[in-house]
Amino acid sequence: MRNSSRYSRFAKVAAHFCGRPAVFVVAVGIIVAWIATGPIFHFSDTWQLVVNTGTTIITFLMVFLIQNTQNRDTEAIQLKLDELIRATQGAHNALLDLEELEQEGLDVFRTKYQALAAAARTELGRGVQDTGTPET
Repeated sequence: MRNSSRYSRFAKVAAHFCGRPAVFVVAVGIIVAWIATGPIFHFSDTWQLVVNTGTTIITFLMVFLIQNTQNRDTEAIQLKLDELIRATQGAHNALLDLEELEQEGLDVFRTKYQALAAAARTELGRGVQDTGTPET
């Protein structure tokens, strides 16, 4: 648990740092410097290998940082949505924690809400308001 917490803190700080414009400018500077050294090294295979290896390693590590950040953001959004559902009168509490359902369970809810949306569009076409709770 403690290592996970350390990693989460590290990933959050690293992702925040790497997302800054200055870091992008530094990365562009490194690429410009690499390109500028091409003639010095006669555009050799080793010269190309340096940038290929560096960018591959950085990309590989950034994938994990981005995924960690994305997981945290998604979980926070889901919790906020769950709270909105829980606190809204007339909302269906069965929708809480919906992201944990298997695809078949999601399909059942999707079908229900697609039918509600189609009915609401039909009613709108007739000039009827589409606000409120359709079930009541």
